[in-house]
Amino acid sequence: MHINIHEMWGIVSKRFQAHPERLAVVKILVENGLSVREGRIYCNEIEIPDSKIAKVAGVDRRTVAATIASIGSDPELRPLFEGLRSAGHSLKNIARQLGLGVLEITPFDARTPGILAGAASLLANKGVSVRQAIVDDPELAPEPKLTLITEGPIPAELIPEFLRIRGVAKVSIY
Repeated sequence: MHINIHEMWGIVSKRFQAHPERLAVVKILVENGLSVREGRIYCNEIEIPDSKIAKVAGVDRRTVAATIASIGSDPELRPLFEGLRSAGHSLKNIARQLGLGVLEITPFDARTPGILAGAASLLANKGVSVRQAIVDDPELAPEPKLTLITEGPIPAELIPEFLRIRGVAKVSIY
């Protein structure tokens, strides 16, 4: 089965339209790359207790259990959620301690093509190597951003050049 993310959210919204609290659980699962396998929640191979998801989603454990049961019994949702994996976390919060640079770009429209390519090319042309690129999904993040973690500090004089990349609204360098 091949579906795009819009179709996936259409399916999820339809399945959980009568249960907004279950939709909150689903969002936590997807945002964190948590899979649902055999009635349990996993971060890659580490099992996550329902109570922990309930606390983050602001619901009770029964709601989490009901959501997991719904996913497990749905032939369209089950394979999607069985395949989710966490991609790991960004080095952004510890970049300074590691001597790394952080570039955060907020686009006007996250669906504008070329923002990542333009930013990466600009850095490469200045001899700055990218260690991580994290792109928030516009379907999941209210204000999606592109975050690039670089091998070293990013020269501040590049800010105007980043702002000239088509689609870039705001640039922050840490």
